[in-house]
Amino acid sequence: MPNNHFKSEELYSVINGIASTAIARRLQKHFRQASLEITIEQWSILYHLWQEDCISQQDLCKRTYRDKPSMTRLVDNLEKQKLVKRMASKDDRRKNLICLTQAAKDLQHLTVDMANQTMDEALTGLSKIEIETAKKVLYQVYENLRSKKD
Repeated sequence: MPNNHFKSEELYSVINGIASTAIARRLQKHFRQASLEITIEQWSILYHLWQEDCISQQDLCKRTYRDKPSMTRLVDNLEKQKLVKRMASKDDRRKNLICLTQAAKDLQHLTVDMANQTMDEALTGLSKIEIETAKKVLYQVYENLRSKKD
């Protein structure tokens, strides 16, 4: 018997992203109100580069769960906006490293504050225990699917 106590389409909708879509839309709205011309997808790339600058495009794909064509498009657009630059790896000439520019570094504090504000709005009325439970459940869903061989 499946471990599914809801209508399957209702559960699928929740797990598949209605909450994450609403959060992304709200964060995008905050960016627009601040006259920032970056998308949520671009911001997620910057976020990972703020954690560790100058990493390979392949590492960015793994960290953001994006495919190579999507990542290439995102990095191309970030490069056009002068927020990242590609640099050849000293260890492997076939590999490009994606590095932040000063303009991107200058956006970090402002945009992370906006993301925190957005999450505060999204989590209003939830207890720490409820938030931890949700994180645990969604992480387990991810692990269940990640570990399956295609």
